[in-house]
Amino acid sequence: MPGLVGIISRMPRERVLAQLNRMMQALQHEPFYETGLWMDEALGVYVGWVVRSGSFCAGNPFTNEKHDITLLLSGSVYSNPQTIWSIRAKGHFIDEREASYLVHSYEEESAKFFAYLNGLFHGLVVDKARGTATLFNDRYGMHRLCYHQSRDGFYFAAEAKAILAVRPELRCADERSLGEFVACSCVLENRTIFKDIHLLPGGSAWTFRNATLDGKAIYFQPKEWEEQMSLRGEDYYRELRDVFARNLPLYFSGAERAGMTVTGGLDTRLIMAWHNAEAESLPCYTFGGMLRECGDVRIGRRIAHMYGQRHEVIPIAAEFLSRFPHYAERSVYFTEGGVDVYRASDLYVSEKARKIAPAKVVGTYGSEIIRRAIMFKAIPPPERLFRPNFMVAVRQAAEAYGELRKLHPVTFAAFVQSPWYHQGILALESSQLSVRSPYLDNDFVRTVFRAPQSDTSGSDIRLPLIAEGNPGLATFPSDRGVGGASGRAFPISRGWLELTFKAEYAWDYGMPQWASRIDSWLSPLHVELLFLGRHKVSHFRVWYRDALAGYVREMLLDQRTLSRSYCEPKAVEAIVEGHTKRGMNHTAAIHKLLTLELLHRLFFDPN
Repeated sequence: MPGLVGIISRMPRERVLAQLNRMMQALQHEPFYETGLWMDEALGVYVGWVVRSGSFCAGNPFTNEKHDITLLLSGSVYSNPQTIWSIRAKGHFIDEREASYLVHSYEEESAKFFAYLNGLFHGLVVDKARGTATLFNDRYGMHRLCYHQSRDGFYFAAEAKAILAVRPELRCADERSLGEFVACSCVLENRTIFKDIHLLPGGSAWTFRNATLDGKAIYFQPKEWEEQMSLRGEDYYRELRDVFARNLPLYFSGAERAGMTVTGGLDTRLIMAWHNAEAESLPCYTFGGMLRECGDVRIGRRIAHMYGQRHEVIPIAAEFLSRFPHYAERSVYFTEGGVDVYRASDLYVSEKARKIAPAKVVGTYGSEIIRRAIMFKAIPPPERLFRPNFMVAVRQAAEAYGELRKLHPVTFAAFVQSPWYHQGILALESSQLSVRSPYLDNDFVRTVFRAPQSDTSGSDIRLPLIAEGNPGLATFPSDRGVGGASGRAFPISRGWLELTFKAEYAWDYGMPQWASRIDSWLSPLHVELLFLGRHKVSHFRVWYRDALAGYVREMLLDQRTLSRSYCEPKAVEAIVEGHTKRGMNHTAAIHKLLTLELLHRLFFDPN
């Protein structure tokens, strides 16, 4: 993911610059990235940046008129236009670079600057008058920043691999983190997959003086929002509606042309209901599969056409399967243990989406924030797949997850699930595009914390919001049968859609072994076509059995894989043989084993 890299140190300038250049090279994944260097030798601050051309923070660094304050930024900040007008009214010069006003915002109110920022970002502000450099990030910690502190100095980077490029001794897996990845498909508690490389906690403003870390301030704690008074039902609805409608335009503004991912769900529909884009001004697209036109495509096309927008389908087609090893490796390399290999399809479609528009507005995090949907859990691996000593770390991960689930549900969704589980997916997408979601808007999340405490009706507040924003969008149900002209789908229709949704999941991932073997015997009859492709666009159980069987066997039956210290080789062989030859269902285990093996080959093995 594009971002900053830096070293704060008293090492000789030539040595630091040599290291900084190697760090930057580690993040130059695409030809459309821009790079640059900035330093203040007196303060011991050396910073580089890798950004997408034309993005919000292109044009680093940003300096005030006196040249005593310098801001370096990665990510996006969404400010009310009045903020920019007020800065101009005070006589500050703001150039054509989108983020240039922010350095003046710091200059005017440095004490409140970080708390005022709305968006997903990380940055460094150097204040020569105070003799400080302050490293900061967004309050959720979504725009990730890794760091390592040593005797030589303080290293930070958007991806840990940049630190590994100059500190190769850190190429060592943290067993606790590996256990969490096996159990939860992500690493918890602001650690990385690497020992001694950590994550800057969300809402941080860490200050350095004389090239030394002087203070680890936290400018925001979720408790501030948890302690708000709850609102009554009607008051909550009005407040949520007003905040959403007022701030939504910010996510469609800016120099980069924005596209919209439209799906069969309610989160993207709510955005479209209140955006009301002019015809032909907002390119829309939906991700499709190879088997049939799924519900997302049918509904997404309908929504786009209601607004007179061009709509395209980006299929996960045969090209993806033929290049799966390439996308699997890049996905693991980009995210460093942030996703399983099946998320390689997110990278594939993001490459295609960039050709439509360099920025995209998404409904991601909507259900999680509004409805408190849980997207990841601690799931035990197959018995006897991993050795007993490693299973200690896996069980500890489940215990840690259990403690996190005791948090306020919106705190868990916004400040745990989003930065630790969803961040890997965001990193894949952000390698290609600027990703914008109004559901992590500060005002919006703060308002959701004020939801009525006693609401047990189970009603979905998104439905009346959609109806008020655009009554036409409320006349037909979602891909799972939610909504419709009467507020809910006809029972038979909704029951059928829910049945097909669950059947597809069962057919693809949750199919028991006896049924999986029967399905394998019937595969020449293509029985899976009765269920697959109605809701999902990826079908890895079948792909690992058929199209990707050769890759699975090549990777997992390799002697390097079977010699890993944490897994039982006979169990790995049984899983591979059972899935690729005997029609059994080991999809989830193969996801995990492939990802772990790629992590070893890309990062941990001597090279």
